[in-house]
Order: sequence, then C-alpha cells, then structure tokens
Amino acid sequence: MSDIINILPDSVANQIAAGEVVDRPASAVKELLENAMDAGSSSIQLIVKDAGRTLIQVIDNGCGMSDSDARLCFERHATSKIRKADDLFAIHTMGFRGEALASIAAIAQVDLKTRQHDSELGTQIEIEGCSVKNQHPCSCPVGTSISVKNLFYNVPARRNFLKKDSIELSHIEEVFRRITLVHNDISFSFHSNGRLLYDLRADSLLQRVCQVFGDCYKDRLYPIEEESDVVSIKGYVSKAEYAKRSRSEQYLFVNGRFIKHPMLAAAIEKAYADMIPEGNHPAFFVSLKVDPSRMDVNIHPTKTEVKFIDESAMFAILRAATKKALGQFSLASEIEFNPSTDLEFTPLPKNYIPKEPSINFNPTYNPFTETRTTRSENNREHWNNLFELNHQHSGDTLSPTIDSLSPDNPPHDEFELDEKQQFFQIQNRYIACSTTNGLLLIDQRMAHERILFERLTEKTKPIGGQQLLFPVNCQFSAVDADIMDVIKNELIHSGFELHRMVSSNVFVVSAAPLNLNDNELQDFFDNLISEYKGSMMDKNSDRSAKVFSSIARRMAIKAVKPLLTEEMRQLVNDLMKCNMPAVSPSGERISLILSSEKIKHLFKFPN
Repeated sequence: MSDIINILPDSVANQIAAGEVVDRPASAVKELLENAMDAGSSSIQLIVKDAGRTLIQVIDNGCGMSDSDARLCFERHATSKIRKADDLFAIHTMGFRGEALASIAAIAQVDLKTRQHDSELGTQIEIEGCSVKNQHPCSCPVGTSISVKNLFYNVPARRNFLKKDSIELSHIEEVFRRITLVHNDISFSFHSNGRLLYDLRADSLLQRVCQVFGDCYKDRLYPIEEESDVVSIKGYVSKAEYAKRSRSEQYLFVNGRFIKHPMLAAAIEKAYADMIPEGNHPAFFVSLKVDPSRMDVNIHPTKTEVKFIDESAMFAILRAATKKALGQFSLASEIEFNPSTDLEFTPLPKNYIPKEPSINFNPTYNPFTETRTTRSENNREHWNNLFELNHQHSGDTLSPTIDSLSPDNPPHDEFELDEKQQFFQIQNRYIACSTTNGLLLIDQRMAHERILFERLTEKTKPIGGQQLLFPVNCQFSAVDADIMDVIKNELIHSGFELHRMVSSNVFVVSAAPLNLNDNELQDFFDNLISEYKGSMMDKNSDRSAKVFSSIARRMAIKAVKPLLTEEMRQLVNDLMKCNMPAVSPSGERISLILSSEKIKHLFKFPN
C-alpha cells in the first residue's frame, strides 16, 4: 500500500495558519496596529478602502526595520519579542507569536516601506502570496508603512464569506476603538475611502473617551482607581442613570491589551446591583495592570482571552473598587476633567438660515363636544378573527392553557364592545374589560407599539413632530453618524427634524415626536443604532420595517403607567383598527381572552 501522508507546501500551510489569525479585514487591522505600537510610535495612521477589501494601510513613525529584518519579519514564527519559552510569562508587548505578517502575506498583496532613524535610505519589499516579488532601497520617512491590498485574493471562498462593507467597517472601527482607548498617549487617525473618521491626539484617558464617543461622556463617568499587590486598577465607570440595554461600551484592558473576561466584567456589573433596571448594563473603560508572570495571554490566537492566577481576588477587588467609585462620586456635582487647550466648535454651514419654529392647531376644535366614531364592519371582522376560544377539556380537569390568539380560525361567539363599555387596569399594565365571551386582557405597551408601528408603515406622509424650544445636538462616532444618515428618512417620517453638521458627526435635532423629551434624544438614537447594527446581520431584512419597529418600541407608553378610562378606550379602539392586532411588531402577544367557561372551571375544586 502506498504512502498517504504528505508534507504541506509552505504556501498552503501559511494559508491554513492565516485562517486562525486573519478571518476578516478587522483582524489584519488589529495585527498591523499592534505592530506599529510595539515599534514605539507616537503617531499612527490607518487608511482603508472598501472596508479593507481593497486596501488596509498602516503608517507609523516608529523605530523602523533594517534590510534583513524587513525580509525576515514575513517568515513564520519570526519575532523579536521572545527568545525562550519562559519569555511567554514576561510579555510586555502586544504581538509576540511571529505569525501576523506571515499570515497576512499568505492571503494578500503586501507592500512594505521602512527606514530606521540612523539610515539615509529605507527598504521596500513587495510580497504576493508569500512570494517576495521585489526588494530594493527606497526613499521614505522614518518608521514603517505597510499596505495590504486585495485581502483574500487567492482564497475566494474566504472572501465570499465577508459581510457587506458597512458591517466589515463597523468591525474595523471596533478594533480601532479597542486599541486607541487604552493607548491614549499615541495619536491616531482613521481614513475610510478618503474620508477622515477619527483624528485622535494624544491626551488623557477621559479625553480619549470623549474624542471617540463624544464630549457628552465627560459628565457621564466616574473615575475608578485602586492599588493592590494583586492588581492596579484605573479608568472610568458610567453613572447608573446612563446604563444601556447593550454591552457595546464595556472595555476592559489588561497591561494595555483589550480582553474579554466575563468574570471580571461581571464584577463591575455586580457593583451596580439594585441601581439599574434588570437587563441594562453600565459602560466602563477600565485598565488593569497585573504582573505578567501571574497571567497567560497565550491561550488564543487573537490574544483577547487571558487567564489569571488570582481571578477570585481580582473579582473581589474590582467589584469593591467600582462600589467605592459609585459611592464616593455619586454626590459630586461634576467629575474632574482636564480640558484641552484647543477651542473646539462645529461651524454652521455657509449661508445656513435657521428654520423658524411653527405650531399647528385645529381652529375648529371644541373641547366641550365629544365625537364618537362607529366601528366599521371591517374593524368588527378584525376582532372576530382575533379571538379563538378553546372549549376542550379532558373530563373534569381544567386545562391550564390560556386561549391562544389565532387570526386564521373563526371564533365561536362574536366579540362585542359596547360604546359604554367599562375598562379598568390591572397593575397599571394590563387593560381589562368584560365581553360577551368572558374577560379581555390587553398589554397596553404591546398594543401601543403595534398602533405606532402601523401608523409609521402605512402613512405616506411624514408624521408631524413637535418643534423643540432649543435645538438639541446629538454626537455620534463616525460609523454611527453614517448609520444616522442611512436611517434619516425613516426618522423624518416618524416626526423628527434633523440635519448633520458639515464635516462633523453631530446631528442637530429641531423637532421630535411628542412623547420624547429633549434629554432622552441621545439615548434614543444610541439604542436605535445599536438595534440597527444587530438587524444588519440579516441580509433579507426590510430596513424600513426594522427601523420603524425599533422606533415604535422606543416611543410606546411604559409597561407600567396609569391610564384614564378614555385613554384606555382610545387605545383599544385604535388597536381594533390595526391590520394585525394579535401580535406586536416584535412578535409578542398583545391580548388574550379568558372565556366564561374557563372562569367557571377556576372556581371548581379538582377531583
């Protein structure tokens, strides 16, 4: 029998190894930025085209490389960071495996230019699929410029798995944030398709957070600082009132490296117990310093997972430090903030003329007359098809199942809602009324969400909003501002009036729906963008429907809110006019009916 085991060629082995290190453009960006920081750079530029598919370029002013090092750095396991196995537990740099450049060169066309401080000329190397095509002296600035072109050009199957540009760019932006937040002593810039997204100057950590997420964060954060033999903690945690539904603004760093550690993140969140609603999460930007000999960062190719020897002690210290920060600064009127010497302002567009506020009113309205509309047969049919009463019981045993709502099966009895029907609330959350079939229960929040959603999706003209007394400025990151541009039409249709400031990530809101306060707008848009990012993963989703669903969910009345009798009647009547009154836009049940027969069974003792 012939031999079947072969030694893989280097090109194939490198492509396999590349799959562990570079799975998307953001992974290549991470490796290149980390190499630039390890070179001792004080200024780093990131340039991408087509979300990294066409070009990823990183330019730094670091120490540069010699001719031989420039050639050797593309070999697998070539590294200047470690010499022996023990060095793995004394790592102070970002990269150390020696796989990044070799993996990138295996699946892209790479152009490297580098020069050391004491050299008059630099070196240029052109590599394509691990093969060196050209190497020669060149004139270039001190430092390194590396361009990665046509990523995955020789692995089309991998290239086909990339998401659309907006998603890939958001992943690159997240990598950029993770690196720039902790390395606030380095200046960074980020260009995408020729447009400047970020221009971050070296500054304090708090200033860097404000540069990345907006100046509003200077009033949202408490400083946290603690020194111990186990861990040194420094950073910022958000005030409890600014907790959000997502964990997108939770950043934990160890020795200058972003990590994912659920246990340590939970330590911070547990400090907020009984301070924030269930399902909400605080933002934090916390940097830890730990003796490298007491941690292991070599457990995953991406180096975002870390093991600690003193995990339980670190959990307790981090939780206590967070509690201390929340208690110490909760009564402070403002947090310590070192303002920049530069005066920052966003100029108005040339020839910009502010819009004069206007009000709309009905001149024929008479508050002393009441008009009632008679239900159409179509509305009656909606309700008739809404309720299906389940009369099936086995013997004398009461079936515990509440009637499911199915619009496909006809009811046994016709639902009747008299004009003088009395309504009452249960726990200020559910609307209840007596019907010919039994007891009708409606979730008031889900009902309002359905009503708002159908008004938004069915109306051809924009829904009028309320002019704000003073326009509100809402600031976003560069990618989030682009998302606001994408969903701007849906927002205008929903009653907002807003425009983006020229060459800025600030949106000026001059009108908003009636039930949104000025101080809620920033949080409203942040949550809306977060939900939109999640829906982008579904290529077949209807963008407008997703946006309107999110807006309806955010604008609906609270789950627990007292309502007047007329408010309950109006809500039920509006729900009756909806096309799909049985379920909310998110697929949750709106109402159910407890039949008279089932109520009788509730008062019987089981045999």
